[in-house]
Amino acid sequence: MTTTDAAVAALLTRASREIDAGLLPSCQVAVAREGELIAFHALGEATTESRYVIFSCTKGFVAGAVWQLLGEGELRLDQRVAELVPEFGTNGKDVVTVEMLLTHTGGFPTAPMSATVAATREGRLAQMSKWRLNWEPGSRFEYHPTSGHWVLGEVVERVTGTDLRTYLRERIVEPLGLPRFELGAPPESQGDVLDLVAVGELPTVEEIEAATGVPDVDLEALLGEVTTDNLLQFNDPATRAIGFPGAGGIGTAADLALYYQGVLHDPAGLWDADLLRRATREVWCDLPDPVLGHPAHRSLGLQVAGEPPDAQRRGFGHGCAPTTFGHDGAGGQIAWVDPVSGISLGYLTNGLDRHMLREARRKIAVGSLAAAIGSAG
Repeated sequence: MTTTDAAVAALLTRASREIDAGLLPSCQVAVAREGELIAFHALGEATTESRYVIFSCTKGFVAGAVWQLLGEGELRLDQRVAELVPEFGTNGKDVVTVEMLLTHTGGFPTAPMSATVAATREGRLAQMSKWRLNWEPGSRFEYHPTSGHWVLGEVVERVTGTDLRTYLRERIVEPLGLPRFELGAPPESQGDVLDLVAVGELPTVEEIEAATGVPDVDLEALLGEVTTDNLLQFNDPATRAIGFPGAGGIGTAADLALYYQGVLHDPAGLWDADLLRRATREVWCDLPDPVLGHPAHRSLGLQVAGEPPDAQRRGFGHGCAPTTFGHDGAGGQIAWVDPVSGISLGYLTNGLDRHMLREARRKIAVGSLAAAIGSAG
């Protein structure tokens, strides 16, 4: 057994732990380097043909579309969104820029958009016009779980004249040869998507304080709209078919690992090289997280690991280079690439663990063991 084989075996042993204990129903793990998969395994009830809802890992793909338009001069970071989507520019939102959407500083983090409303473009635009600001755009960071990406999706459609779902397929997914990723898959093609299952119990406030050092954490504020009940709505094929730009992609762990190889190496020449480097590796927002206090460390649409221990607070493993970038997802989904080692990781599960601390520890452990594969080979 080579050192790389041993490192992959250690990663799979850790990924099996909660499945063997009966906590998680399944997971997939994929590791890639130099544009190729090193490992792709399914554990529990899944096969490598199974697909998962990838939640906010979807944001990385939408960011890729925006980077293309920025590199082609079709968009500017300082461009006011209302110039392109006038319906959005109400109630003081006319000052929100493209950069603010990408860095979660737009000021409307919890603006609502139900699946019923989101099912039509007319409904989405009418809802956007009703949204109000929580704070002055650009003045603070607060993660926008879905709201900002509804607007980014509309921006892409206004600029290109193409439905976002079609644009992603034709301009990113197919050129990169990603076999199974879809945004807005029709219900009849979703037979391979595993249903989500809620597991575990919420941690206590005392457990959160012991883990984070932050006293009296507001659990409701920490969760925001990313509650188990909201996530379980993605078991509905009709909801998946809408194609939530910030949360609704479906695919395999291999899709995630290979997407980030595509971003790192750009074999299809999809992006302007200088813009791509700046968009992925440079930090554009380091305002503090409003609940836990550590710097956001956001690039243009992604997270950048940074130095320990903040890197681990952002969900990256030990051993990742500070320039490691990607975007995780609710439920413990992982997607990143380390530009120093060249290793990319995709990890997906359909077990929604209510115990967010256990989920966070799993993400760090799986990420750390994936990072070790780079050292081994």
